[in-house]
Amino acid sequence: MSAAAVHTAMCPVVHFEMPARDRARAAAFYAGAFGWNMQQGEDMGNYLLASTSGADVPGGSHRGAIGGGFFTPCPEMPNAGTSVVIAVGQLEPAMERVRQHGGKIHGEAMDIPGVGRFIVFEDTEGNRNSMLQPLTGGDCPAA
Repeated sequence: MSAAAVHTAMCPVVHFEMPARDRARAAAFYAGAFGWNMQQGEDMGNYLLASTSGADVPGGSHRGAIGGGFFTPCPEMPNAGTSVVIAVGQLEPAMERVRQHGGKIHGEAMDIPGVGRFIVFEDTEGNRNSMLQPLTGGDCPAA
């Protein structure tokens, strides 16, 4: 049985993250080169938010487009690279599926106010990615 046959719905990628040692430089590059709307504010700590299309605003277009953000590398994750955030219906069952299929969960789930619950995981190839249980519920099945 293929992995796709296990679920009736696929869990979509809803966000991306990339490391940025210099947030101002990264913001200027992506705004200038690709026209992205970059936001960094005191309420976001060291995080730089990237809106990549009209899909990021109410009534926007570009179905399937995702926004993302940039984080400052830290000693705890010196090799952190580009990653994706995958929406799930329920975080705990999704975490268990990651473990059952050979992945590793890193840290504890955290609440992101106004967004949902978030956890970092590592896949079988050593890639760091994350899962998000959105406040509005994800498209992926709960179990």
